[in-house]
Amino acid sequence: MAFSRRDFLKRSCCTAAAGLAAANFSRFSLMSALAQSSQDYKALVCIFMFGGNDSNNMVVPFDSAGYAAYQKARSVIALPQNQLLPINPPSIGSPFAFHPRFVELQGLFNNKQLALLANVGTLVAPTTRSQFQQGQAALPQNLFSHADQQAQMQTASFDGSGDTGWAGRTADKIQAIYGQNFPIVISLAGTNIFCEGLVARSIESSGDPTQLLDGFNGSDEDNARLSALQNLLTFDTGISLIQAASSATSNALQDSKTLAAALASNPPLNTKFPTSYFAQQLKQVAQIIQARGALGTQRQIFFVEIDGFDTHSDQIVTQDGLYADLSQAMGAFFQATTELGVASDVTAFTLSDFGRTYLPDSNTGTDHAWGSHHLIMGGAVAGGDFYGTFPTLVLDGPDDATDEGRWIPTTSLDQYGATLAAWFGVAPADLPSIFPNLANFSTPTLNFMGAGAKASAKLRT
Repeated sequence: MAFSRRDFLKRSCCTAAAGLAAANFSRFSLMSALAQSSQDYKALVCIFMFGGNDSNNMVVPFDSAGYAAYQKARSVIALPQNQLLPINPPSIGSPFAFHPRFVELQGLFNNKQLALLANVGTLVAPTTRSQFQQGQAALPQNLFSHADQQAQMQTASFDGSGDTGWAGRTADKIQAIYGQNFPIVISLAGTNIFCEGLVARSIESSGDPTQLLDGFNGSDEDNARLSALQNLLTFDTGISLIQAASSATSNALQDSKTLAAALASNPPLNTKFPTSYFAQQLKQVAQIIQARGALGTQRQIFFVEIDGFDTHSDQIVTQDGLYADLSQAMGAFFQATTELGVASDVTAFTLSDFGRTYLPDSNTGTDHAWGSHHLIMGGAVAGGDFYGTFPTLVLDGPDDATDEGRWIPTTSLDQYGATLAAWFGVAPADLPSIFPNLANFSTPTLNFMGAGAKASAKLRT
């Protein structure tokens, strides 16, 4: 297999720094970064639900007629109405309900700290059922493929050419404003394209970045070895590729040391997190946010994952466990941001490969689809409501790309991401360079962020 320069750099610094990967950029003065005010702080937390989340069972019509139609269409995977958790999004005008395991998220929704964005997807331009079926629509490459759609949701490049992620490109723009020394983007879920930019480097850890580097545990001998390695990395070989790899490795070593030192000064969080892998990622995010002053950071983007959503069979049982984990961990994370006094400065949001078919398959599961609903959580969110356009939940209906309930998105990933990036501090003029399809939509940003925002959701008629 041939490796690109980016691949080479990534592998070099991961080997030397126990899974920490970094893209090279010119360092700014650490003292200058630390001197900046910590009052202007914002963080985005991307929760990626790998496998393709069936959001048709995440939120369900709760009125008599709507639930009856849902029950008929979904048959063996329909959730019992008496187990659902009622919510009342005012912009919709009819009651809905969350999955029975969304106890914590129901509370956040009712307290206006959680919103739902309906029917989002990798949409090149507004698309109708007729255009799709007649081959007249510009479509994402390999629309129902896991690998392709995971990459496209992370890059916002739908032709397969994306080699940077929209978090990385957002960091590139923000880096120019704040010039903070410590990386803006941190992944707790290993290396991914979402975090890759052109200028601002990232930390991408497949383990726990709060721990010291493997093999360097603070003894005199270990410190001598680490110093020798750092000196080797400064040698001028005259070969630009080696110099770039050495610089990236050196940055990764320094970032790990800086992060470990900053976290060591944190008092323990009072908030208790569940013990699941996903919840512990969010706990680590909270701990890094807690250390924001010591790190001199005013803007941070995090990437975490929860896996297992490719529910081709036994969906009821599988989703029951996944949604319990999702709700409990997100609830604990919001509580932690409240404890830290940053609930209005931290916005968490979900992404996933795609939605899943409304029609169940023969194994009490669902197949790959397109549009899906997503959750946005935080004190700055105009919560307690739905945004976007909720699809008509009818097989072979106006929003069905096929005849199995593959909803054609009515809100694009570009609009979703641009709204979050604008809240984060990206200038409106810079949004199209991060989200290349944004110009195809008459409303580039939505109104689910910010105090006093009015809901815009509606039912398709």
